Order: sequence, then C-alpha cells, then structure tokens
Amino acid sequence: MRRQLLIALALMVAAALLPLPSKAADTHRLALQVSDNDADKMNAALNVAANVSQYYSSKGQEIEIQVIAFNAGLNMLRDDTSPVKPRLKSFAESMPNVTFMACQNTLDNMTKREGKKPDVVPNATMVPSGAVTLIELSEKGWTIIRP
Repeated sequence: MRRQLLIALALMVAAALLPLPSKAADTHRLALQVSDNDADKMNAALNVAANVSQYYSSKGQEIEIQVIAFNAGLNMLRDDTSPVKPRLKSFAESMPNVTFMACQNTLDNMTKREGKKPDVVPNATMVPSGAVTLIELSEKGWTIIRP
C-alpha cells in the first residue's frame, strides 16, 4: 500500500511539473523575407501568405504572418513602385493576420539616392532594419521563409 501511495505521489508531482500549453504555443508564426525587386517573388510571398493563412484557418488554428521587405524588395511596399499594390490593399481588407514590415535603413538609402523620401503603402509598418527583424523573429521561434 505504501509503495502505491509513493508511486501516486510521484506521478502527481511529475504532472504538476509539466508545462501547460499556452495560447501563444497554439499560434503558428511565419515571417516571409522579400529582398529582391522581382514581381514574381513578391507575388510568390503573397501567395504563400494567403495559402498558409487559409490552410490554418480551415483547421481552426491561428497563424500570424509578417512579410518583411528590405533591400530591393522594399519596392514591394513603395506606394509609387509596388507591382503588387492592389494585392496589398486586398490583404489589408481581408487578412488582418498578415502584416507588412518595411525596412527604415533601406528607405533612408533610397531617400539619399533619389533626393526625396518615397512613400510606403498605408498598411506597411516601418521597422529599423529588415534583417534585424528577421533575426529577432527567428530567435523568438518564428519560421522564416524566403519564397
């Protein structure tokens, strides 16, 4: 009897030490890198974002997606040069789980080169550095893909 009590007590202690699943663990996180001024690659990133979002939604699961544009890929989020501007507007209206990050370093370099600051699309959020953002997201457990 004493042995059974010790085993039961050991199982209860072990169960208490197991981590409980958190809401954060239930949310998938994907970062998509766009660093080329290539409409096909920009569209590929948007296709991946839409397909992954729809996949997890159909399974009743949450996904958070960030599209990080830097270097020549920042043209994706420029108001004057984006070849995917209509799709970006559509994402803003229909996929609130997909956000767009624009690299401030790249924008500053474009401003110096062009003599004026280019505008970014309204649904883009500025980040100090696209590369650093990807590093930090990776360190937080995000999956990084470069379509």
